Amino acid sequence: KPHQPLPALSKTYGPIIGLRFGSVAVVTVSSAAAAAQFLRSHDANFSSRPPNSGAEHIAYNYQDLAFAPYGARWRMLRRLCAVHLFSAKVMEDFRHVRGGEVERLVRGIAEKGGGAVGVGAAVNACATDALTRVVVGRRVFGDGKEEKEGAEEFKEMVVELMQLAGVFNIGDFVPCLAWLDLQGVVRKMKKLHGRFDKFFDGIIAEHREAIENGEVNGGGSDMLSILIRMKEEGDGEGFKLTDTDIKALLLNLFAAGTDTTSSTVEWALAELIRHPKILKRAQNELDSVIGLNRLATESDLPHLPYLQSIVKETFRLHPSTPLSLPRVASTDCEIDNYLIPKGSTLLVNIWAIGRDESTWADGPLEFKPERFLPGGLHEGVDVKGNDFGLIPFGAGRRICVGLSLGLRMVQFMTATLVHAFDWDLVDGLSGEKLDMEEAYGLTLRRAVPLVARPTVRLALSAYHNDV
Repeated sequence: KPHQPLPALSKTYGPIIGLRFGSVAVVTVSSAAAAAQFLRSHDANFSSRPPNSGAEHIAYNYQDLAFAPYGARWRMLRRLCAVHLFSAKVMEDFRHVRGGEVERLVRGIAEKGGGAVGVGAAVNACATDALTRVVVGRRVFGDGKEEKEGAEEFKEMVVELMQLAGVFNIGDFVPCLAWLDLQGVVRKMKKLHGRFDKFFDGIIAEHREAIENGEVNGGGSDMLSILIRMKEEGDGEGFKLTDTDIKALLLNLFAAGTDTTSSTVEWALAELIRHPKILKRAQNELDSVIGLNRLATESDLPHLPYLQSIVKETFRLHPSTPLSLPRVASTDCEIDNYLIPKGSTLLVNIWAIGRDESTWADGPLEFKPERFLPGGLHEGVDVKGNDFGLIPFGAGRRICVGLSLGLRMVQFMTATLVHAFDWDLVDGLSGEKLDMEEAYGLTLRRAVPLVARPTVRLALSAYHNDV
């Protein structure tokens, strides 16, 4: 968990620290002001990725969006996602899909009759189904036994991906030792890549067959249909996709769009269980806006400022990616009188920035959503890359392209779970005793998954709408 010890170094050496990892110069940044220097003032110079084994052996040798070199091809992939998946029009067109999946989640929890729920697993399944219906046009994992086993296997693959991507692989920093694979990381990466590749080959083959048989809903408006057409016809500007390009993009969407969302909702609910007064205030706001006879909808979200503040506070303390994906300096540059040599790897400690007392003077380690409300010390601060004290989605040119969907899904699922149920821990455990330790990996997952017991709090008719 490298994001945790770095702030202690910053107290001694300042917010910009130069380190040497083997033969690689590494610069770590742990304050909002310093992050703004790198990600705004010098953003163009730090818009590419350094070489790393994960991008090579899992992400199709840098052919995905997350690790593609900065340039024309990266811009084309980003434009594809921005126009066909995350634009305002597409978000609105598929609102009913997200609503249906969240209703399905709530109904499934309610049918347990108060039985214990693994929150992360349940929310992950919902996020995955909502995403796949937009990307592929259908649920990839159904309700049957085999499909549920497949969904669980896929979730394990994503978790393993995030764990392997978070490993500081010796071969990345001492290239002359890379061939030895001293930690066995590359061997595991290649094996995992094979599993993902087989999974995506199957999805693409099934989708092509469905297109040929005229079985694709909406005339092929889903993302995968568009990608397949681009492979065959091009994008009108002379660029044609390959099957590898499509699989690399699917890997980004499936991995980044599921685990990060579900882990953030899980952290939010854990914090609310630990702070019952905040939970009650949130429920009062939800009841006053929505009432007790229906579930929350996305159109309710703009009218829920306290719920939005809870989500911001969760992102601050528990950012889904605590240490940013690495960037690399394209040329020498000078920042705060420090020479940053060409080829230096940049790591922005998003976790440390969210807990920096110089920015968050009003109790940086406290869970206090009120700080974002009108009159609060951080009124108006958002998570969209403009306020560098709170950048869970990154900032600059390589800010997360799925920010709009990720933020909306976290707000929507958190609002619905808080409104529809009261939550208690199992075995009589009190909120103060809840384990809040973090697990190792690229994403900030809980070391101990949250298991809680829900109790319905709305009119029974609210849980039985047809999905």
